Amino acid sequence: MTSRPRLRIAYEATALLGFRTGVGEFCYGALEALARLGSVEVDAFAISYRRRHLLKGELPAHVGFKNWVLPARPLHMMWERSNFPPLELWDSKVDVVHGTNFVVPPTRSAGKVVTVHDLTTLRFPELCDKATLIFPKMVQRAIDAGAFVHTPSKFVAEEVVENFRVDPARVVPIYHGIPKLFFDRELAESAVAPLSGRRFVLALGTIEPRKDLPLLVRAFDELSSSLPDLMLVIAGKDGWGADRLTSAIARLKSRSKIFRLGYVKPETRRWLLRNASVFVYPSIYEGFGFPPLEAMSVGTPVVSTNAGALREVLSKDSAVLVDSGDQEGLAAGIARVVADPSEASRLREAGIEHARGFSWERCATELASLYRSASDG
Repeated sequence: MTSRPRLRIAYEATALLGFRTGVGEFCYGALEALARLGSVEVDAFAISYRRRHLLKGELPAHVGFKNWVLPARPLHMMWERSNFPPLELWDSKVDVVHGTNFVVPPTRSAGKVVTVHDLTTLRFPELCDKATLIFPKMVQRAIDAGAFVHTPSKFVAEEVVENFRVDPARVVPIYHGIPKLFFDRELAESAVAPLSGRRFVLALGTIEPRKDLPLLVRAFDELSSSLPDLMLVIAGKDGWGADRLTSAIARLKSRSKIFRLGYVKPETRRWLLRNASVFVYPSIYEGFGFPPLEAMSVGTPVVSTNAGALREVLSKDSAVLVDSGDQEGLAAGIARVVADPSEASRLREAGIEHARGFSWERCATELASLYRSASDG
């Protein structure tokens, strides 16, 4: 029996440009693992005119780079309305194209995979910026043109089947791995010197309405008087709607104990995750949830809402889970971990074990199988 030839995959990796968000972490982690497989040959490209050449320096080893001229705005406008221009105008030898962020270029004959990270644009359009509101239409066009849908959780897969005209067999949930946390102790400790030796609650991620950080600061304010030595650290770049968090903090009696660090470099991110007393994730809706899994992987207890896929991705045995929007429950969960060393220890051990179940190697192997299905039609 002869082995099948390697598939040529065109992998859209625009999310690796600029600040690394969750989509960018997925792109990098999956690419790095795919490059180690013998069944696929992966070339990355960016849907960007001015910044596309910067992608080459962001790619993992052994991933090819295609310097295709793909201006985002005009192409998105065209792809929203038609299946022109197809990817074959840039490369006629691609077997499968993977659109990693809700949009996949149309093709004449190559297979297509589109990643749908969540359905925030349908479930909570008021929490989205204008540029992302076209995503549902783009996803449906891709499905109608024969694309397979990849999701990071069973929860999102079920939502896709419920909200789009799609054959459930063509919607495939594949868990992400956990981003690597690079560490340079000297650089990290110089960046967070005021926090050294202090107890703190940590929230980490882009500041945007969907993360519901105003809820967290109000919950922290409830605890401030009973836990006077505890601080709250919020790390992450400002997204749209960050002014809501600023306004919420300004009204609190504990505002002097709340520190916003903005975007932090990887070494600082790891230091924060490893040294926090508890990591808190108050999100309104999630399709996966990298940050709490990162915290678990380095042994930090997690308190999270059970919104969206978080109930699935974070087990109730490895994290304290509360309902979305439950300020009292969130405050009680934080207090439970901070005030009870035995509970914190149990969560540390359970979290480390739970995080071991998420690997980029498994993600890449399952993606390669999905690519084969897309190539076969």
